[in-house]
Amino acid sequence: MRIEHVALWTRDLENLKNFYQEFFSGKAGSKYVNPKTHFESYFIEFESGARLEIMKRPDVLSVREDIRREHVGYTHIAFSVGSKEKVDTITEKLRDNGFSVVSEPRLTGDGYYESCVLDPDQNRVEITE
Repeated sequence: MRIEHVALWTRDLENLKNFYQEFFSGKAGSKYVNPKTHFESYFIEFESGARLEIMKRPDVLSVREDIRREHVGYTHIAFSVGSKEKVDTITEKLRDNGFSVVSEPRLTGDGYYESCVLDPDQNRVEITE
């Protein structure tokens, strides 16, 4: 058994699509639009075969108290980039492009070399070796 995909709601579909394409080499499929419900989505596929569905609909609310703290629901997406050097490089590229780094590159207690950044919608994205 495998996870088919992870899904995220967004207010800015094109901005989020561009983020995952530019920084994580995702390939977006065709945009789906349901004119009756105003639902829009893209599936973004990554080199490993993993897929992310990003979705937009006008009636979906976004309520969060403090984005820098963990919360119930979506926690993070983790991308394995292949080396410590790539973790460092991608983290710096994201910082240079104005994205928040919520945890600097480091070796964690469970053996991961990782950093964590926030995407344009303030979702946590882990970058791992």
